[in-house]
Amino acid sequence: MAKLEGTALVTGATSGLGRAMAAALLEAGMDVLVAARPTERLRQVVKEFRDLGLQAHLAGVDVREQASVEAVAKRVEAEFGSLELLVNNAGIGMRTVNPNFMTDPRPFFEVPVAGFENVLRTNLTGYFLVARAFAPMLVRQGRGRIVNVTMNVETMQRRGFVPYGPARAGAEALSRIMTEDLRPYGIAVNQLLPGGATLTGMIPDGVAPARLLPAEIMGPPIVFLASVEAEGLTGARIVAKDFDAWYGEYVRSR
Repeated sequence: MAKLEGTALVTGATSGLGRAMAAALLEAGMDVLVAARPTERLRQVVKEFRDLGLQAHLAGVDVREQASVEAVAKRVEAEFGSLELLVNNAGIGMRTVNPNFMTDPRPFFEVPVAGFENVLRTNLTGYFLVARAFAPMLVRQGRGRIVNVTMNVETMQRRGFVPYGPARAGAEALSRIMTEDLRPYGIAVNQLLPGGATLTGMIPDGVAPARLLPAEIMGPPIVFLASVEAEGLTGARIVAKDFDAWYGEYVRSR
């Protein structure tokens, strides 16, 4: 695959899937805004990337807060002039409402209201706020790509998975509507999911690591979605663990 050019922004990029995708895009040649809440960890991650000679840039943002998101969007346009790829990934998991959700699933009516609202505010409203803030810039450019990270459908309907399941289901519906809303402007919107539980800290201790997918599984598909090869692709839902097979079909269908 050809070397990538341009600028990308990845939310939730200090750990897990976000960090893996940011690393893959950096290594492929993009400038990447590493976006997360402004903490020492964010500064350290950006430093680690830059120490490797990669073009990483710090983007402190709280995706739950409209003013914070809009400030970053204005900064990106002022400093970089354009944005080729926006990756909505920032999220929190079931551990925030039930640390033992895998072994002791609890019904929705036992979920604390504050915990429910916090997960939806991060995992769904955050996607909306980030996409809403950057969409006008992409429309003015007349080009750009958005990738929304989601999860398996099974996760959206599994016992004891409120509020994580509804938040991810909402993100899927949001993605589909965004696809149609942005299609007339030449902006692509695609979904990317790992295809199973990942070794990213969201699963409780004690789950056998052999059952978990590495975060790096997201690297090849995100690089593809940023590439010239993906020009014109919109409305796709790509499962990272099945990417090789999907890509083969994609190439044959062109």
